[in-house]
Amino acid sequence: MRAGEIHTPHGAIQTPAFIPVGTQATIKAMTPEMIREAGAQAVLANAFHLYLRPGSELVSRAGGLAQFMNWHGPTFTDSGGFQVLSLGSGFKKVISMDADESINTPRNERRAFVDDDGVNFKSHLDGSMHRFTPEVSMKIQHELGADISFAFDELTSLAEPYEYQIEALDRTHAWAERSLAEFRRLGSASDKPYQALFGVLQGANYENLRRQTAKHLGAMDFDGYGIGGAIEKKRLGEIVGWVNEELPAHKPKHMLGISEPDDMFEAVARGVDTFDCVSPTRVGRNGAFYTPTGRINIKVAKFKDDFTPLMEDCDCYTCKNYTKAYLHHLLRAKEVLGYTLMSIHNEHFIISLVESMRLAIIDGTFDEFRSEWLGKYYG
Repeated sequence: MRAGEIHTPHGAIQTPAFIPVGTQATIKAMTPEMIREAGAQAVLANAFHLYLRPGSELVSRAGGLAQFMNWHGPTFTDSGGFQVLSLGSGFKKVISMDADESINTPRNERRAFVDDDGVNFKSHLDGSMHRFTPEVSMKIQHELGADISFAFDELTSLAEPYEYQIEALDRTHAWAERSLAEFRRLGSASDKPYQALFGVLQGANYENLRRQTAKHLGAMDFDGYGIGGAIEKKRLGEIVGWVNEELPAHKPKHMLGISEPDDMFEAVARGVDTFDCVSPTRVGRNGAFYTPTGRINIKVAKFKDDFTPLMEDCDCYTCKNYTKAYLHHLLRAKEVLGYTLMSIHNEHFIISLVESMRLAIIDGTFDEFRSEWLGKYYG
């Protein structure tokens, strides 16, 4: 575990840090001012979605992602690699962190098709076909102007056999080399502030593949690394431990797509610096809120006339101004304000939890804090 700082053209990120996801250059149901007040230091947007709408060239003309969305802080963009899975073998599936529950979508029902050079995507907006290669992904992310971008990779599911994991990893390595070369070429020909590029590690649950990819990408000139791919929840810490034993210690490590407290504690304990996930706002829009003793559904009947805040000792805007009864009413009525207020609380809760991890690392009490906190939350 470690506490540190990542420097970007739009400011520093104190780590460990949770990075909220604004897929379409917006945190759903929240303004940038709200997400800043909730404690966020940076946000992550989705390159594939912004490529489809409104277009990366338009964002570039607006001054880049941060200027376009009025976010005065660091930004991340993913590469489109997640859509390789979510529109491909994972299309219309819940992306499972349990190997026994992971099932692939039949090929004739998919909207993403991989070959050695790149990926053909079918747009969810109008069904049109689009092609991403490492070079295309780098051009899009360069135009978006994020402080931290990710190399194009092939994200696999836990349902893929070992032989396919090897094949996909070989592609990811080749794409990493092409991504790095193109990104550096674009940067050298541009007057934009420096953009960092992170390599992305795949390899599923296999120790030999994870260590292989960490050594391969670790020897390349990436600014940092994203730990992604198919990871079984119960083995998350073990897998992160493998790759961090091989990766350069002085470079930042980002874990893609986690926000559950036990996962974050495990990742931080193994040396992860930042992570992102859509879950806090999604959980809130579906009516659940975080507390130190677990997630609670605001829509249950007992909250109809409960005039206390979601959490008595929470200093988020929602808890300082609104009651469970009002939030119960808003969610039952499907009012948009309810989604906003629930999202504010959940983002604040998760961001504050990770900040508490940082402070515990600094004062040498992380292990005690972790044990006590998880004991209450899952106990």
